[in-house]
Amino acid sequence: MLAAYPKNRNAGASLAGSAWIDLVAPTDAEKSAFEQAFGLRVPTEGALAEIETTSRLRSERDALYMSVPLIVASPDGAWMIAATGFVLSKNVLMTVRFAQLPAFDEVTAELSAAENLEPSEAFTRLLEKLVDHIADQLEATANDLDSASRIVFREKGPSRPSRESAVLRRLMMRTGRTSERMSHSHYTLVCLERIAKFAIDRGRDWIGAERITRLQTVSSDLASLGQFVEGLISRVQLLQDAVTGIISIDQNDIVKVLTIASVVGIPPILVVGIYGMNFKYMPELNWAWGYPFALVLIAVSIALPLLWFKMKDWM
Repeated sequence: MLAAYPKNRNAGASLAGSAWIDLVAPTDAEKSAFEQAFGLRVPTEGALAEIETTSRLRSERDALYMSVPLIVASPDGAWMIAATGFVLSKNVLMTVRFAQLPAFDEVTAELSAAENLEPSEAFTRLLEKLVDHIADQLEATANDLDSASRIVFREKGPSRPSRESAVLRRLMMRTGRTSERMSHSHYTLVCLERIAKFAIDRGRDWIGAERITRLQTVSSDLASLGQFVEGLISRVQLLQDAVTGIISIDQNDIVKVLTIASVVGIPPILVVGIYGMNFKYMPELNWAWGYPFALVLIAVSIALPLLWFKMKDWM
């Protein structure tokens, strides 16, 4: 799909008179139409996905070719990476993408009433809106981590160990997904900051002083968000370590109980085994107090190990 936004809202809808061309999963015909109108090349999806800095940022024929992996939230809540490209020149801004991005739709609505639209203005608005969206996503992630932290570090209630372990396992998966999201976010922020600095450096003469200042603000905001993401990554690691430690402690408690039960059960089994042997001559067979004596002996054999464990503070 090709969408063209004219430099002047009273102007015609001709491709050559557009300030911003937005290509969404473009066809070969749409790519050819743009290239013929402006003499600029449309990057392929494979080229946009390359990770080398020289592939993401380059200048050709007075045009800046830039690409960035943007974050797209799917309906099921998962985050995906959408390779997006920007081609910025004095005469036109071309964006090429293969996913629907809310930031682009919002900028489109804002610029629909613009009297005189400049390519650099559309580019600056897009970066500003992308920063706002990423900041909102990070704020939601921070709130999610706050909720997870309250679950991990709360005072334990009388819940059963099995239920507690199930909650912690789900929390482990939740923080794992958050860690993956933060990795994507950090990479996106780094790429966007490079784009802003690249445009400032290479387009300073024709972007305009006011927009250069706004791009510098964008770059500063991106650096701050990068530091915020690093803090979130540290929190995720802390929560994962805490959950792992709590699960390990719970498992050790269960093993300790089983160990105590097995050790305490050995002496009475030994006593019962001795008095259950079928020998003809046993001193206690004809003793009137033989049965109570055996019961008391069993009770003492249970009490002594329990007392020893209590003295060692194992229970």
